[in-house]
Amino acid sequence: MEGEKTLYIELFQPFAQYRNPFTFYYAQSYPLPPRSTVIGMLQNATDEYYNTEFWDLKVSIHGGFETVFWNYQNLIKGDVEIGTNCGKIELRNQKRPLYGRVLKSQRTPVYQQELFNGRLFLFIRGKSDLIDKIEKAFRSPKKILSLGRSEDIIFIKDVHEIKKDELNTKIVKRDLWIRYPMYILKRMTKYNEFPIRNEKYPIFSIPTKVLFKNKEKTIKTKGELSRTTEREVKFAPVIYTGYDYVLYLKDSIEVEECIINKKKFKIPSKWGWICDN
Repeated sequence: MEGEKTLYIELFQPFAQYRNPFTFYYAQSYPLPPRSTVIGMLQNATDEYYNTEFWDLKVSIHGGFETVFWNYQNLIKGDVEIGTNCGKIELRNQKRPLYGRVLKSQRTPVYQQELFNGRLFLFIRGKSDLIDKIEKAFRSPKKILSLGRSEDIIFIKDVHEIKKDELNTKIVKRDLWIRYPMYILKRMTKYNEFPIRNEKYPIFSIPTKVLFKNKEKTIKTKGELSRTTEREVKFAPVIYTGYDYVLYLKDSIEVEECIINKKKFKIPSKWGWICDN
C-alpha cells in the first residue's frame, strides 16, 4: 500500500520463554514470539511503551531455536509490594518478605519450558514514519533489548528496509514449501480459513494485541498504571510450521517472496501477516 514500508530484522536470542497462558501445570513456551511480544519489543526499543499506533503494524514471524529444555523454578504468585521493616525497605508478597531466614513469602514449584539458541527473522510492515522510527532504534539501540522476559536479551544481526523490487508476488496453486518455521493465521475471518490440505500442524492461540485500560480508557503513559488497571488481551489461532515443510493447498493463494542474504522467505499475503483484524 502507498505510504507503507516493510522492515526486515534478524535477531539472535540465546535463551527465551514466550509463556503460553493456557498452560497451568507447567509453563509452556510458544515456539516463536507472538505478535504482542514483538510489538512490545518495538515499543520498548523506541521508548513508546503505550503508543497504540504500533498495534496497526503487520508482523510476519519466522525462525526457530536449536533445542528446548525444562527448567525447574520456584515462582512467586501474586503482587509484589514495597514495605518497610525496622526502618529498612523490603519487598513483600502475601504480607511476607520475599527473602528472609525464617518467615518469607511462599513459592510455587513449576516446570518451565525454555528455548535455546534462536535465530529469528521478523518482517514489520506499516506507516513509513513509524517504520523509520523503528529502523533508527534498531540500527542505533540506546539500551539492551530483550524479547519476552527482561532477561531474554537479543543480539541484532541485520536491519534492512525491503524495497518494492525485492518483493516478488506470485500465485501458488498446489503446494508451498516453507524453509523456516513461521506462524500462519488459521483464518482471516470466521469463514475465510487458510486453505491447507494436510492438517497435521500444531495450532496455537497467540496473543496479538495487549492494551492496558483504566475504566475502558486506554492508558498512554506508565504514570497511569495503577492497581485497578486492567489488561485486555486479544488472541488469534495460528498454524505453526516446521523446517523445510511443504504445505499442500486446497486452493491457490497469493504469496510474497523475498531473498535476503541468500535466505528465501515466503509469506502468504493474506495469512502470513499477523495483524489486528
